[in-house]
Amino acid sequence: MQTLDHLPDGHPPVKTGKVGLLLVNLGTPDAPDKKSVKRYLKQFLSDKRVVEIPDILWQPILRGIILNTRPAKSAHAYGLVWTDEGSPLAVYTRRQAEALADRYGDAVHVDWAMRYGNPSIASRLQAMKDAGCDRILVAPLYPQYSGATTASVHDAVFDAVKAMRWHPAIRTLPAYHDDSAYIAALQSSVEAGLAALDFEPDAVIASFHGMPKRTLELGDPYHCHCQKTARLLSEAMGRELTIAFQSRFGPAKWLEPATDLTLEELARNGKKKVAIFAPGFSSDCLETCEELAIRGKEDFEEAGGERFAYIPSLNDSDISIDLLDRLMRRELAGWI
Repeated sequence: MQTLDHLPDGHPPVKTGKVGLLLVNLGTPDAPDKKSVKRYLKQFLSDKRVVEIPDILWQPILRGIILNTRPAKSAHAYGLVWTDEGSPLAVYTRRQAEALADRYGDAVHVDWAMRYGNPSIASRLQAMKDAGCDRILVAPLYPQYSGATTASVHDAVFDAVKAMRWHPAIRTLPAYHDDSAYIAALQSSVEAGLAALDFEPDAVIASFHGMPKRTLELGDPYHCHCQKTARLLSEAMGRELTIAFQSRFGPAKWLEPATDLTLEELARNGKKKVAIFAPGFSSDCLETCEELAIRGKEDFEEAGGERFAYIPSLNDSDISIDLLDRLMRRELAGWI
């Protein structure tokens, strides 16, 4: 690391010359309790990238109804998946950062942050700047680009940098929905998961997080990215995948088909054994551990299904770390 020489008397020390890598994921409450979840949901659902409704219409609904009814239900759901180390999303994102830090050594200062909740993007960028990072790669861990996810991270990053007098150089990780290394990692992970089952699925479902259909009509590429990921993976695996979209919220029309309805329909149509995975999630989280693995299983069995398996996300597996390492080194080219 370099320090600036010949500073005037009384000038604080200045550290420069270090490269930073900041992994960013969506977010999590600090604890699985109503107060923490309410604070988290308020930040999340106040993001104009997430809810594209004018504040004059949305905030009364958010503050008057949603924040008074949803936190208790969500806190219960978080409690079902919370671990001794914290929420699964925070645990796996931290482990991913630690594994990459081991690989890069002193060449790269690796850290992690959450778009909503803690650790915040602003706090970790400032910590990187204080450590001497004048070149920082920000990596939103969303394979498929969406304004509500990737762009929201970019907003938070540049809002934080805007408050700095001396800006670091910033790079951002592009979407990698069709990257051959990502498809290969998914293939290895899903095929290993299927091979470990004691039954042969009648259907294999790729469940992506849903988005309001309006986002597609406005030009968001997310739906197309999901479709391409599924098509490339299906071709690589040599088997048909059923595409579905989960986590519907509110009365708006969302991307279809819906995961919960798809599970019910498959069961009613004689597909009694299914496996499901979530290729759009780099780490397991509430939406996979509770919504898919627990509630999805219940939906399927109540509709007549007999065997159900959730195949975990890439998380901090060797496959995952190899993929992230390859993606990050490509974007860090010229800096390290």
